[in-house]
Amino acid sequence: MQLFSTLSRTRETFTIPTDRPVTLYVCGVTPYDTTHMGHARTFIVFDVLVRYLQWQGATVRYCQNVTDVDDPLFERARRDGVRWDELAERQIAQLRADCAGLNILPPTFFPRVSEEVGAMIPIIERLIELGHAYVVDGNVYFSIQTDPDFGRMARMGYDELLAIANQRGNNPADPNKRDPLDFVLWQRGNPDEPKWESPWGLGRPGWHIECSAMSQRYLGEQIDIHGGGADLIFPHHSCEIAQSESATGKRPFARFWMHVGLVWLDGEKMSKSLGNLVFVRDVLQIHHPDAIRWYLLSEHYREEFDYRREAVGRYEQYAADVRNALSLPSGTHSPLDLSRGCNDVIAEMNNDLNTPAVLATLHAMAGLIIDAAEEGRDVSAAQATVRDLALMLGFTLR
Repeated sequence: MQLFSTLSRTRETFTIPTDRPVTLYVCGVTPYDTTHMGHARTFIVFDVLVRYLQWQGATVRYCQNVTDVDDPLFERARRDGVRWDELAERQIAQLRADCAGLNILPPTFFPRVSEEVGAMIPIIERLIELGHAYVVDGNVYFSIQTDPDFGRMARMGYDELLAIANQRGNNPADPNKRDPLDFVLWQRGNPDEPKWESPWGLGRPGWHIECSAMSQRYLGEQIDIHGGGADLIFPHHSCEIAQSESATGKRPFARFWMHVGLVWLDGEKMSKSLGNLVFVRDVLQIHHPDAIRWYLLSEHYREEFDYRREAVGRYEQYAADVRNALSLPSGTHSPLDLSRGCNDVIAEMNNDLNTPAVLATLHAMAGLIIDAAEEGRDVSAAQATVRDLALMLGFTLR
């Protein structure tokens, strides 16, 4: 199987291990505005990856976190006049319901940051001990100057890295920092925020350390695949690499980095800050989950996706054609052989999850079944093949 790794910017061969599970970590949501179509696309892509690996006989240990300790969540809770943990609980329940509605398999592990802080403190202590982090007034920072490869996955110069980090929560004017790009591992919390005991006083973890801690706890110090949205390449995933490899001394932290292209809405980036979100719960009231899945997989996962509200309906017929093909009675004449189509699907799945080509082949196979059934041919084996492939792609077929 060939997968494109963001770190190397090349397609590399991914071989399913025979002596252990495949380990997969995907960055999840900050639960204050869930679940929108950008979330849905990312989680559906990795759902297909998990299903395909399982279809190939692999066992997959899949960890997806919930960032329920973060500034945007606290800000929304203040705005709405609710407790931060109540808001998080409500949004996590919505996320679970939305994913179930889209037929997304639950991850093996679904940890929350608020329950995992104890696993982060030893890693921070190790980074301080090794000289990769420093303490100032109850705050702990990672020193990027101690990692000569810092930011290598982003492939940008220092000024561009700093500009992007500043857009995504970095405070370059923090007087405690030795370098404006140094990032927070531990911080003193505000009075109305949750706080935990630590060697540096009451406080809470920074954004990046959480994923290093949870991936290590649930999957090990080195993992097979780490994924998320393309907006996480920098700073989040780049900081994860720096702190994980610095703490463990093991490289690579992740063998493959997979990033899903961002979702736009009618030509404009879909984002919480712009307020132009399309929520899964609303779309599920209008469209069949198979049509939504087909639509979100109709472009290659690495490409940006321009979501058009009116476009989803066009994919209802594609999904219906497959269900129709599987419901037709089989005849007794010459059996229909779809082995070539099955081989084409496997080849395109192995081609960096080329789901647009896979879906085109699946639809063509359904059409062949419909035509053959009308001619009285035996389509039972062909139907079994298409059903197997459709379920592997996560369609409900209901």
